[in-house]
Amino acid sequence: MIRTFVDFFQNKEIRSKILFTLAMLLVFRLGASIPSPGVNDTVINLSSNSLLGMMNLLGGGMIEQMSIFALGVGPYITSSIIIQLLSMDIIPPLAEMSKSGKKGRQQLDRITRYLGVVLAFVQAYFIVQMLSNQYGIVDDPGVISYLYIATVMTAGTMFLLWIADQITVKGVGNGVSMIIFAGIVAGLPSSFRTVYAYVFQGGVTTAGVGLFALYILMYVVIVILVVMMQLAERRIPIQYSTSRSMSHAKGDLNHLPLKINSASVIPVIFASAIIQAPQIIVSWIDSGTYSWLADILSFNHPYMIIIYAVLVILFTFFYTNLTVDPSKIADNLNKQGTYVPGIRPGSETRQYVSKVLNRITVLGALLLTFIAVLPYVISLVTGLPHSAALGGTGIIIVVGVAIETVKRLKGELTSKQYRNFVGR
Repeated sequence: MIRTFVDFFQNKEIRSKILFTLAMLLVFRLGASIPSPGVNDTVINLSSNSLLGMMNLLGGGMIEQMSIFALGVGPYITSSIIIQLLSMDIIPPLAEMSKSGKKGRQQLDRITRYLGVVLAFVQAYFIVQMLSNQYGIVDDPGVISYLYIATVMTAGTMFLLWIADQITVKGVGNGVSMIIFAGIVAGLPSSFRTVYAYVFQGGVTTAGVGLFALYILMYVVIVILVVMMQLAERRIPIQYSTSRSMSHAKGDLNHLPLKINSASVIPVIFASAIIQAPQIIVSWIDSGTYSWLADILSFNHPYMIIIYAVLVILFTFFYTNLTVDPSKIADNLNKQGTYVPGIRPGSETRQYVSKVLNRITVLGALLLTFIAVLPYVISLVTGLPHSAALGGTGIIIVVGVAIETVKRLKGELTSKQYRNFVGR
């Protein structure tokens, strides 16, 4: 592993991309420390709000600081998911764009960004209004102040999106993923400090040391499980229907990889949003009712953890079936002149791929649910703060982005070494 990183920095082009990415992330973190105008962030405490706590974690603590980058790239991610779902033959014009090649994808991306601006502004306005009602963070509360702050935060989100585009073009990996990655990593020390302060608030004790060790062990277990989940795949053997491959030579066989968790962390975010949405809505209407509902819908109760787990499983199957289409896979195999040995092309291949996908998704859904639920269970059993229980979701994203980035860098390095070898 160390040798791999040394090779990355020895290659001039890859080294330039890495340094450019680090420079852009530095700009991101500097902007994250700039507070929005007219806001007092010293009175905010998001430990009782799981949804805003998750958004705060994904943004590296920027919502709690109410910085100009408080929303991160979250509105763009939400917009992308909405457009992706609507382009699944729900809205014909969007579906047509998704099938129109590069030009269609550019049109979809433009629509996604416009929708992201709208979502960012609406989200910023209501977050500022809600936090102002709860904590009095706005120096001069009122519609004009809320609109002004929301405009600044929306501009910050779009500037972050521009930084992400620069990273994608000139840097390493996907820019949006790297921004989220940097935000989560920046917020992890705060989570550990929160747990440390809670555990040792009465002094260093044997029970406190054991509890803190359990918390660290939880992180280690989650990292191991996430790595396994990201790398695990079911390889369906396929064969080319050519005269050479009809001999069934070993070199002619290939594989169709299907990940056991094609939905990534999206089901966790959807499930958390559904559970916490009623709290957010009611908090805009009546703070007294909000307190009552917050207790019922909080993860202090085992039944909410069970509901959360069921939602994660359901959304895993739902989103997997949206993103992985067995019919398209069967059609592509047929067009490429490949087939699954022992399975007829066409409908039988589609049914076989669907059957395999559903089976491995069961394992992926259970593993994802365990990772998502484990921090809340430990928090329920040990009494650790809920703000520290959001680590499972963050680690899923961090590990996933890290693995994909290293894979891409290794691919670029191998490609450049091959070209240099051929050019000699």
